[in-house]
Amino acid sequence: MDPFKNLASLLDFRMSGHAASALSGVPSELGTMTASGLKLDGFKHEIQDYLVADWRATLRLPAFTMTGTVSGLKDGDGRDVQGSGSFAFQAAEVEEAELMFKNGLKPGDRVLAVPVAGGSEAVVLCKVVKGNA
Repeated sequence: MDPFKNLASLLDFRMSGHAASALSGVPSELGTMTASGLKLDGFKHEIQDYLVADWRATLRLPAFTMTGTVSGLKDGDGRDVQGSGSFAFQAAEVEEAELMFKNGLKPGDRVLAVPVAGGSEAVVLCKVVKGNA
């Protein structure tokens, strides 16, 4: 029997056990936003002092064209210009784009949260919807 295979097998077994126990210490659960806070499915009290994850990322926009209307522009003689047309946008990257979904959370919205501080507080990670919604 190869001692290196035994060692590799033992290390693999131990690491998978440690990973499982580490993840079990960070339970996430579903909750529902209320008019005054957050109600987790597995916690009987509403949490009013909840936190929301701050998602910042680089936003990449492909080149695209939109059709729309324009108003408020002036021609060379200072006269108003308005009408409709196509607007072409070049590809761009926006650094430090902030996803501010906290302002968009409404009572009844389902969210994924991680309870902290013994369950008296929670961090809302994201809003969740059914796959066919």
